[in-house]
Amino acid sequence: MRRSDPLTKPVHRRVGAYLFNRTWDLLSNPHRTRDEDDEMLRCAYASRYHWSRAGHALNFSIGEWQLSRVYASLGRAEPAAYHGKRALEIARRGHLAKFYVAYGYEALARAYQVAGKRTQSRRYVELATRTGKAVRESDARRMLTEDLASIRKQWSRSARRRSAAG
Repeated sequence: MRRSDPLTKPVHRRVGAYLFNRTWDLLSNPHRTRDEDDEMLRCAYASRYHWSRAGHALNFSIGEWQLSRVYASLGRAEPAAYHGKRALEIARRGHLAKFYVAYGYEALARAYQVAGKRTQSRRYVELATRTGKAVRESDARRMLTEDLASIRKQWSRSARRRSAAG
């Protein structure tokens, strides 16, 4: 027997948005504690759940992207890749704008960068870059470009650490 949902769609949307923003606040803090890392992950999953009750493909794709980003920031490549693949799959299946498809690729590039799989990471950065060229909004294109640049910067840091160690 399935119970009826005690929350209305507008409540799910408000809570989902609040938790998404809380996750982003935590993600933006470079000095998070372990407890804050845990809170960030719980908030991201809870946000995604609430959007699943009141949203549509756009919200689902963004929620999966955020989960991927959270896992990447925690250095957990496998779940970052899983949620990145889900974000991309939902964006494609939902025929979302190129911006969201590009961010699915961005999530995978970041996940593979965390995994130390530079070839795959570069491949997805290239796909995100190519797809992003179709994004008309200059602010959206700039945001994507900056996020892709942050992945490339990580490649440089990793290469410097390897050459210093070897």
